[in-house]
Amino acid sequence: MADFDKKKPISTMDDAIRTEGGDTGVGSADELLASLGYTPEMSRNRSTLQVAFMSFVLASIPYGLATTMYYPLVGGGPVNIIWGWVAVSLIIICVAASLGEITSVYPTAGGVYYQTWMLAPPSWRRIAAWTCGWLFVVGNVTITLAVNFGTTLFLVGCINVFQTPDGEDVFAGEPYQVFLIFLGLTLLCNAVSSLGNRWLPILDTFAIFWTFAGVIAIMVCVLAIAKEGRHDANWVFTHFEVNSGWTPGWSFIVGLLHAAYATSSTGMIISMCEEVREPATQVPKAMVLTVCLNTVAGLMFMIPLVFVLPDIQELILLAQPVPVIVKTAVGNSGGAFGLLIPLLVLAIICGIGCTTATSRCIYAFARDGAIPGSKLWKQINHKLDDVPFNAMMLSMAVQIILGVIYFGSSAAFNAFSGVGVIALTASYATPIVVSMINRRQVVSTASFSLGPFGWFCNIVATCWSLLAIPLFCMPTTVPVVDPTTMNYASVVFFAFTMISVGWYVAWGRKHYKGPPM
Repeated sequence: MADFDKKKPISTMDDAIRTEGGDTGVGSADELLASLGYTPEMSRNRSTLQVAFMSFVLASIPYGLATTMYYPLVGGGPVNIIWGWVAVSLIIICVAASLGEITSVYPTAGGVYYQTWMLAPPSWRRIAAWTCGWLFVVGNVTITLAVNFGTTLFLVGCINVFQTPDGEDVFAGEPYQVFLIFLGLTLLCNAVSSLGNRWLPILDTFAIFWTFAGVIAIMVCVLAIAKEGRHDANWVFTHFEVNSGWTPGWSFIVGLLHAAYATSSTGMIISMCEEVREPATQVPKAMVLTVCLNTVAGLMFMIPLVFVLPDIQELILLAQPVPVIVKTAVGNSGGAFGLLIPLLVLAIICGIGCTTATSRCIYAFARDGAIPGSKLWKQINHKLDDVPFNAMMLSMAVQIILGVIYFGSSAAFNAFSGVGVIALTASYATPIVVSMINRRQVVSTASFSLGPFGWFCNIVATCWSLLAIPLFCMPTTVPVVDPTTMNYASVVFFAFTMISVGWYVAWGRKHYKGPPM
């Protein structure tokens, strides 16, 4: 028990983050990080609101919901779109609260990986932390990839609100064209994230106002113009239409990938803890606040679109239905494209945010020696305002390599988004489950304590993980008659798992020591 007691630093941490006057600051946050065994290397340039804004940007709800609207349209129509979003949002509040509670005790860039190590008993903490760390890294990389790929496909859909006199799309969107756009977006996001680190909090702040201005513009225009008319409220909130081939109940659940993808970034903000002035209090509050804000923004965006929804049977033939929904509502291509510009800008900002968070995640895992070539990936480039540039380049290289999958399968985006949701959801659940195994002893006096609601939130978060992991390996529609439309999330996930297991057998089993104690 002596070793287990060493990893209960609650009182020590509370002392470390308090200054004489009771306030917290950069100096005490660095002392806290040092008490966890790490040397502070990055600048702490984010306040509570800026952390919340970045967390909002990582989700970029209107954009995230727009790019995956196909799933609920196939799964159950209006009911799946609106009530699926509400249901998942309530679940994610429990996930965010559970992670926030643990993060208030262990606020490092290692996030759920470090938390798992500190919470798990010595007998199996190495394998638990290794598994969680790889899940977290894979989830970060593939979600970032899915964001940039989704932006690419959404841009193609937006361009094609313009059509030739014959009714044909003006942009063919051939695989090589899609890949080149994706490549350009990926390079842009990495360039901005690496070269403009000090300006990113300002960009995140801008994104908040830009998002709500864009959503309000879409909401007002589509409802006021509504060229094809409006559905009544009863249809909007109660119409259930299955087009997936699954049984109704399961079809609704499969359609939840829409909401799950949009909220999957909830725990990614933890990787920014070492750039936050008061991480033990700011990050947990930002996580929960952002989910609540996202829930409202999502409803503001989707409910007006459902009121003016065209024929669902036509929409499910499209990879990106939202541009067509907006065009049908406003009645002309130019107006539709103008309303879609805020979503496109938000998509790029989201890609920049995800690129930033992912680089910190890889850096944190690498500094504990868990990634091949760790000495290279754990370096901080101080000339670029303390950016883990090498880790960022590794993430970019992996994303570009995986992007090549699109040449073989038009369902590549499904695989990227699916494996991202699976990996991140599993990584979030790991420290929560370990904490419950320990009867929540370590978090019982956390600065962000859930009190009597802790067990409830933890159980809900765990049950969601158990559902999400097999769920998002499923094909969206059945039967699968075309291999190119199959959901390859399980294949990509299995490939990453084999890399993780292989590296553990070859090196980690003997050499991996985990975070400093």
